[in-house]
Amino acid sequence: MKTLFRAYLKASLILRVTLALVLGVVAGLLGGEYVTWLAPLGDLLLRLLQFLIVPIVLFTLMVGINQANVSSMGRIGRKVLLYYVVTTALAIMVGLAVATLFNPGQGMTLDSSASVSVPENPGLVQVLLNIVPSNIVSAFAEPNLLGIIFTAVVFGLALLFMRASSEQREMGDNLYRILEGLNGVTMKVMAGVLHVVPIGVFAIVANTVSQQGLETILSLGNMVMVLYIALGVHLLVYCVLMKLFGVRLRDFFREARTPMATAFATQSSTGVLPLSLNAASRMGLPQPLYGFSLPLGATINMDGAAIRIAISAVFAANVMGTPLDLTTMAEIVLIGTLISIGTAGVPGAGIVMIATVFSQVGLPIETVALLTSIDALVGMGCTALNVTGDLAGTALIARSERKERKAVSKAKSGPAESAKREPRL
Repeated sequence: MKTLFRAYLKASLILRVTLALVLGVVAGLLGGEYVTWLAPLGDLLLRLLQFLIVPIVLFTLMVGINQANVSSMGRIGRKVLLYYVVTTALAIMVGLAVATLFNPGQGMTLDSSASVSVPENPGLVQVLLNIVPSNIVSAFAEPNLLGIIFTAVVFGLALLFMRASSEQREMGDNLYRILEGLNGVTMKVMAGVLHVVPIGVFAIVANTVSQQGLETILSLGNMVMVLYIALGVHLLVYCVLMKLFGVRLRDFFREARTPMATAFATQSSTGVLPLSLNAASRMGLPQPLYGFSLPLGATINMDGAAIRIAISAVFAANVMGTPLDLTTMAEIVLIGTLISIGTAGVPGAGIVMIATVFSQVGLPIETVALLTSIDALVGMGCTALNVTGDLAGTALIARSERKERKAVSKAKSGPAESAKREPRL
């Protein structure tokens, strides 16, 4: 047993996670309802990852801000938000194009007795208001990730100004050293949690497959297939963008595949956030950048969900026998882009997005009930793409920031100053 345990610890994390995924599918198909006893192991992994979210976001972001400056943070923030809006709109266009090509839902009839309970959409204005928590303690307890990001940014900037002032510099430096220590402790805890990831992934996948079964997969298999084709096309878009900006794809996917695989199993962008931050660190990306972009992306950047909206809309239109026209498609792109931000952090966010878009463009809400039966199957792929998009955007912005710094450096001191070590991406 000791030998097996040592071998488990020494094996690479991605090898363990990949093996856990494969074994989970096999166990779920063969074991059926008998694998439900594994569910607590999956719950344990999700609890451990959620347990780390608050300290890792708070300390990473505050330390990152104090390693940068106010002007660079403002520039990074604008780039991050622009990337998230543009790629979300692009994801909906990709979804509409692929769905229009394959036409999922043709020949199906709508069950008029089907119904689904859709959570209320809080709207974009309420989500923006929720960024500022009325109570810091409740924001941390929920957790309200946007509220935690706001708190970390405000207190991080305050600490930055303290360290820059002559009167409070010593106090600010002491507080910064404490934050660095707390951030280091959090990373140590995360290193231990990483060893639990493969076990939890195996349990979650086995339980999900056993509950869904082959019948559900086959009954709406065309819809699932089209969605995964669209996800693959959008992944290629990321690859093209990263290639254009000079990001080394091999190095990127070597580090990104663990959070991608875990997101696929857990269906939680927020839950996988500790793994995404760890991957960005291993890629050599700047901490001030990924400390801000990844927590924000886990909350508002939902390219996978955007693709799901587009394909679900085409599916519903085909079930009704009234294909979408170009005007309706344009409406879906505009509304879907805004809705993907407006439903950030809402339980059942995917269903909320689809139902809201359907009501805006006149598609039947009843078709949402059909789509909920494959919610887990499509959610796995969509979440994996969400996490990939966050990491890809962070890598792209890191490259653009590096190019800008090089240009400024050359303008100031000529080409001689280029001896700094380049990060691997």
